[in-house]
Amino acid sequence: MAPKLNLFEWCGKETPQGTPVIVKMENPSFSVVEIGGADAAFKPVEKSRLKNAKQVRWILLLKANRAAGFLAWLAAAAWGLLAAVRKRRGAAAATEKLGKGKLMLRVIKLLLFAALAALALEAAAHFKGFEKGMFQSIYAAWLELRRRYIAPFIQSLSMLCVALFMIQSLDRLILFLGCFYIKFKKIKPTIIENSFRSHDDYPMVLVQIPMCNEREVYEMSISAVCQLDWPKDRFLIQVLDDSDDEVIQCMVKNEVSRWRESGVNIVYRHRLVRTGYKAGNLNSAMSCDYVKDYEFVAIFDADFQPAPDFLKLTVPHFEGKPEVGLVQTRWAFVNKDENLLTRLQNINLCFHFEVEQQVNGAFLNFFGFNGTAGVWRIKALEDSGGWLDRTTVEDMDIAVRAHLNGWSFIYLNDVKVLCEVPESFETYRKQQHRWHSGPMQLFRLCLPAVLKSKISIWKKANLIFLFFLLRKLILPFYSFTLFCVVLPITMFIPEAELPMWIICYVPVLMTFINIFPAPKSLPFIAPYLLFENTMSVTKFSAMVSGLFQLGSSYEWIVTKKAGRSSETDLLATADRDTKPLIESNVSLLEEGKGKGVKKTNKIYRKELALAFLLLTAAVRSLMSAHGLHFYFLLFQGFTFLLVGLDLIGEQMS
Repeated sequence: MAPKLNLFEWCGKETPQGTPVIVKMENPSFSVVEIGGADAAFKPVEKSRLKNAKQVRWILLLKANRAAGFLAWLAAAAWGLLAAVRKRRGAAAATEKLGKGKLMLRVIKLLLFAALAALALEAAAHFKGFEKGMFQSIYAAWLELRRRYIAPFIQSLSMLCVALFMIQSLDRLILFLGCFYIKFKKIKPTIIENSFRSHDDYPMVLVQIPMCNEREVYEMSISAVCQLDWPKDRFLIQVLDDSDDEVIQCMVKNEVSRWRESGVNIVYRHRLVRTGYKAGNLNSAMSCDYVKDYEFVAIFDADFQPAPDFLKLTVPHFEGKPEVGLVQTRWAFVNKDENLLTRLQNINLCFHFEVEQQVNGAFLNFFGFNGTAGVWRIKALEDSGGWLDRTTVEDMDIAVRAHLNGWSFIYLNDVKVLCEVPESFETYRKQQHRWHSGPMQLFRLCLPAVLKSKISIWKKANLIFLFFLLRKLILPFYSFTLFCVVLPITMFIPEAELPMWIICYVPVLMTFINIFPAPKSLPFIAPYLLFENTMSVTKFSAMVSGLFQLGSSYEWIVTKKAGRSSETDLLATADRDTKPLIESNVSLLEEGKGKGVKKTNKIYRKELALAFLLLTAAVRSLMSAHGLHFYFLLFQGFTFLLVGLDLIGEQMS
C-alpha cells in the first residue's frame, strides 16, 4: 500500500481531526483539495492564498487585452477620420467644386494652425519648466506679443460682440413679452360673421402648387389641395411643375388627370425653360389670361398639406378689409420627432411662428412672407410688381415691396398647415444658406426704395434696423464671431477672458426664451444651444456671400423632402371615397421610388464635436481655477485638431 500523503506534517502543523475528503477533477489546475473538519468550510480564507501565479497571469492578460482593444479602437477611429478626409478631398478634386469654399477653407486652416502652434508652445513651456535658453526668450516674446497686441484686439472684438449680443437679446426679450401679452389678452384677428351666405358670395380663388422633381411628395400635396372645402366652380388649382425628370413629369400629369376626371378644376403647367426658379415659375403662372377672373391666390409648396377648411379659415379675413394684402398661416411639422436635427429645427421654427410672426403681425401688420401656406390678394401682387427673381428669397422680396406700397398683413397662429423639415444635415445646411444669403441680397437692392418710400419713419426704422440689420446681419455676425472665434481663442489668450455671464447666464436665458413656444423640447436645450452656435458658421458664411454678392449667393437649390408623411396620408385618404385613385397612384409612387436613394438618418459627428469644443471652452475658467488649465488645454487642442481636420474635409467636398 502506498504511503499516505499528509501535507500538514510537511508544513510542520498538527494533523486536523476528522476524515479527509479528496476531490479529483479532470484537467485540474491543482491536484488535491483537502477539506478538514466539519467547520473548515466556514472559516475565513486569506485573500493572499487565492492569488496564485496562474490567476495573476490571467488578470494581467485580461488587462492587456482591454488596453489593446482600446488602442485598436483609437487607431481605427483615427484611420477612419483620415480616410474620410482623403475621400472627400478626392471627390472634391474630381468634381472641381473646391473654388466656392476656398475662403472658408483658408479661414479654418488659419485658425487650426494658429491654435496648434499656441498649443505646442504652451505644452513645451509646461514640460520644459521655463529653463533658461533660447526657448525662454521665444516664450517670453510670445507672452509680450500676446499681452500688447493680440489680447487688446481680441478684447475689443469681444466687447463689440457682447454689445451686439445684448441688443439682440433685448429684441428677443421684447418679442417674448409681446407674445405673452397677446396670449394674456387673447388678441386674435377677427372676421365678419357669415361672410359667405350664398354660393355667389364665395370669391374666386386660385390655388398654386409650385414643384420641381418632387417625387416623394407630389401626390400628397395634390391630394390635400384637391380636397379643399370650397365650391368647385369657384376655385382653380394650378400644378406648376418645373421638373426636368420625364418620369416625374408623367407621374404628376397622371395624378392631375385622375383628379380632373373626378370633377376637380385642376390644370397642369410645365415650363420648358426653368428661368427664375420658383419666382419665375409663379410669375409665369400669373401671366395666364384666366387669372384676371380670380381675386385671391393661395400658394402651397409640394410638401404642404392644407386641411379641407383652409380657405374658409383664411379668405374671410379679407372681407371688409381692402388694405389687407396677405393672410399667412402657421406651419406644423409631421416629422419633427424623426431625429435630433428635426427636433432642433422645430424649436427654431416654433419661435419664429409663435413669437416673431405673431407679434409683428399683431402690432406692426407686417412680417416676412414664408413663401407658402398663405393667401395673397392678387391686386396686392400686381400693385407691388409681381414675382421677381432678383434674389433667392422671392417671398421676402414681394412682402417688403407690398409693405412699402401700403398693404397690411394678417398672421393666423391657430391655422396650421402640415409640412416637413429637412431630415439630413446637407439639405438643412443648403436651405439655411439660401435663407441667410437672400435677405442680404434683398437689403442691398431694396434699401434705396425703403428710404424713398412714403411709409412712416417708424416703419422705415423697423424695416432697416430690426427686420434686416439686427435679425438678418447682426445675429449671424455676433453669433459666429463671439462663440466660434473669440470664445475658443480665449483658451490660448487668458488675458482676454470673457465674463461668465456672457458665456453662460445670458445664452442660457435666451435659449429658454427660444424654447418657450416648444416646451416639449426642453430636454434638448443643451444640444440646441450648442448646435445653434455651430450652425452660425454656415449662417455667417451665407450672410457674407449675400452681402457682397459672391457666387454662392445666387444658388437656388430645391430642398429635398423625405416624403415620410406621404405614405401615412395616402393610406388615410385611401379609406375615403377616393380609394381607387390613391391606391393606383401609390403603386406608381413606389415604382418611382425604387430608382431613388434609400433614406437614412445620420449622426453628424463634426457638428457635435464642434459643439463640444464650444462647451469645453465655456468651462475653461472653472478648470483653470482648480489648476487643471494645462490638461484641459491639451485635451482641447486634440479636440480642435479632429474638428478642424473634419471641417477641412467637409469644405473640400
